[in-house]
Amino acid sequence: MQAYAATDELKLPNLGESSTSMFSSQFEYQLGRAWLREFRSQVPTVDDPLLFDYLENLIYKLAAHSKLEDRRLDLVIVDNPTLNAFAVPGGVIGIHNGLLLWAQTEDELATVLAHEIAHLSQRHFSRGVEFQQKLQPVTLAAMLASFVLMATTGGDVGMAALSATQAAAQDSALQYSRGNEQEADRIGMQTIVDADMDPYAAPAMFERMLQATRYSNNEQIPEFLRSHPLSENRIADTRNRARKYPKKVRESDLEYQLMRARVITELAASPAQAVERFRGELEGASTSPEAATYGLVLALTAAGRADEAGLELDSIWSKNPERLEYIIADAEIEMVCNRSAEAANKLRRRLDVSPGNHPLTMAYATALMKNQQPHIAEEVLVAQSKRRPNDPGLWYLLAEVPGPGWGYSGATSVSCRILHPEWRSGAGAKAAHLCPQADG
Repeated sequence: MQAYAATDELKLPNLGESSTSMFSSQFEYQLGRAWLREFRSQVPTVDDPLLFDYLENLIYKLAAHSKLEDRRLDLVIVDNPTLNAFAVPGGVIGIHNGLLLWAQTEDELATVLAHEIAHLSQRHFSRGVEFQQKLQPVTLAAMLASFVLMATTGGDVGMAALSATQAAAQDSALQYSRGNEQEADRIGMQTIVDADMDPYAAPAMFERMLQATRYSNNEQIPEFLRSHPLSENRIADTRNRARKYPKKVRESDLEYQLMRARVITELAASPAQAVERFRGELEGASTSPEAATYGLVLALTAAGRADEAGLELDSIWSKNPERLEYIIADAEIEMVCNRSAEAANKLRRRLDVSPGNHPLTMAYATALMKNQQPHIAEEVLVAQSKRRPNDPGLWYLLAEVPGPGWGYSGATSVSCRILHPEWRSGAGAKAAHLCPQADG
């Protein structure tokens, strides 16, 4: 404990203004975008507009209460069931969608994201390189790109990607020392408190992660823990820090539970497996029966059981008719039932109320294409691309507009990606090359 306490007092060097550090903020930004282009071209990513919007909004909420000065942030969601999140210099934040399976509440998820934002705000990248004066910027950029290649050609279907990529982005140039980790824990918790979230979620999340390692061999240890090692002392330190603040009890995090349901459906081996899981939750003690019902709707839709999906959706939609997730789920059911014109009309009316809403726009464009109206879909997507020029999913969908034989197999919905698994492995890679300005 004494040695640990001494490390807790470790003071990392203050880099001061960007002009006085080895790398300027602008160089880090450019490096991050180059890394992101390479990463997206080789690693399966998730193009789920609802999930992306939710996570992006949560990240920006946390960033607004953080010490991060350069808030030009980019999010990438990796299609992988393991627990992992990472930060790359220049404001790139990556999340495995599997992280949502581990985090039981939004506050638990937020503690991991706040920790990563703290790594960025404290510029641990430049701090690490500061100790390696001989390392040149060009060498660093090449190193980051080469580790992505190594990761994606590895034996674990490339999804040692985040482990190896973090070895590039954090080992050597981004090595997180114990001091870095404790600093990120401390600053991340302050971000959680300032964002009016529960600081006790941090030790709860850490304890769950540590518990998982006790029943695993080294190959099964979550990726996050390989680069962010936990110990009983670190958890105790986090718990003691949380005690300095009042516990926050939040009434509901339904939106987060709905996103978890989407991820469960995305990662299920089959729609039938997802149906079975959600029915089991509803028959037992579900954390959120409404979210479990929503997940059941998505799974039934993916299985082609649209009538059952519609009945389940009605049971929750009537309580919250304006909820975007339910509106889009209804449109997807209509498309499965070959009522694409009706789906497009419903979505267009909603867009009249919420112009520019990204998930609605993507769903509307999909319905138009399913309804053999690619010319209108193209107009809608081109207009949306001016609002969101760096969205790979949008550019991929836009590139599909003129293609022959468009059908529901091209939609970007959760149920579609399950029915057509080629989307899970190809969308991110194709989109990275389609949009010359994507990723900045």
